[in-house]
Amino acid sequence: MPTTSTTSTCDSARALARPVVRTPLGVEITTGQDTPARLPGEASPHPAHRLLAHDAGEYLFVGLRAGARPGSTALRTTAPHTAAPAPADEPPDALGLRLAPGDVCFYDVRRAPALDFREPFRATTFLVPADLLGLADSDVRRIARTPVARTSRLGTLLSPLLSDLARATAEARPQVGEMLAWNAVNLLATLAAEQLGTAVPGTPATFGTPGTPGTPGGAGEAGGTGGTGGNGGPGTRGVPGVPGTPGAHSPVLGRVLEHVELHLTDPDLSPEVIARAHHISVRYLHKLFKDEGTTVGRWILRRRLEECRRDLMRYGRGGRTIAAVAARWGFLSATHFSRVFRSAYGMSPREWRDTAGRGARSAHR
Repeated sequence: MPTTSTTSTCDSARALARPVVRTPLGVEITTGQDTPARLPGEASPHPAHRLLAHDAGEYLFVGLRAGARPGSTALRTTAPHTAAPAPADEPPDALGLRLAPGDVCFYDVRRAPALDFREPFRATTFLVPADLLGLADSDVRRIARTPVARTSRLGTLLSPLLSDLARATAEARPQVGEMLAWNAVNLLATLAAEQLGTAVPGTPATFGTPGTPGTPGGAGEAGGTGGTGGNGGPGTRGVPGVPGTPGAHSPVLGRVLEHVELHLTDPDLSPEVIARAHHISVRYLHKLFKDEGTTVGRWILRRRLEECRRDLMRYGRGGRTIAAVAARWGFLSATHFSRVFRSAYGMSPREWRDTAGRGARSAHR
């Protein structure tokens, strides 16, 4: 269960109390922080890595720290209070990033950036084990260079939602707060995957993203859809809402995405069913997703796997069986589910459940 505490910061320009929500798996969400002098980190801010802003408003920060999964490729820890050296490929003059209100900025807690903000501002901060987002050390360095602009397509959708989730998590009763926190983690995982898939052209997609290069089988069937619409072709990355893409979502696509979320548990969810529900042709439906760099089948599969991954982590051995979790999210075959899960995340559902469970117990202690 998440816990909510009220702490005060000595590093704030105004030493105001702020709510901090902590979950058993090491996620911390801080809201209501007015003009902090520094971001949470394991060492003093790195003087060469600065975040610059000239406007008042709310800014969202995602601090990435070491995950608990044994043997993972996620971010490794360094000694406490010792700043990790900046990698050789990060010249100091390349680390000054300009932000605007509503932007979402990822950072490495070992090399927390200094803040150079000219006006009072509000900070909402998510501290997340990098392992939960499937991020390797090299991924963290890349994503810290590319804040998600509030004006980008994905930023327009997710920045206000993340802000609302943070506040709602702090105000909710523990059980509801835990679910809201996991929703925030899922959104951050999607945001991280998309940033890594588009920020540096020609680089591999992030680990753990179904349907991307390097994850065979990830772009195939979507649970009970029989794989219809799942062939996006090699090199097809991304989901609706690629950051930096001009324009806005088609209203039809927005309704389609909402429909998919509401019917993820239905094993009969398919392009034909979706098209019929929205009075459009299957061909036009596929075009909507193709224009966004993905496919209907890949999107459904990705969302189902994300929900299964979350349930396996939340409930552990003492909860639902793996087959029951798969069935709950629309997978008709436990064997098929295990195969696509391994292709997407590099381990079997059982291995993920067991290692995530150990991480939860360790964090809870």
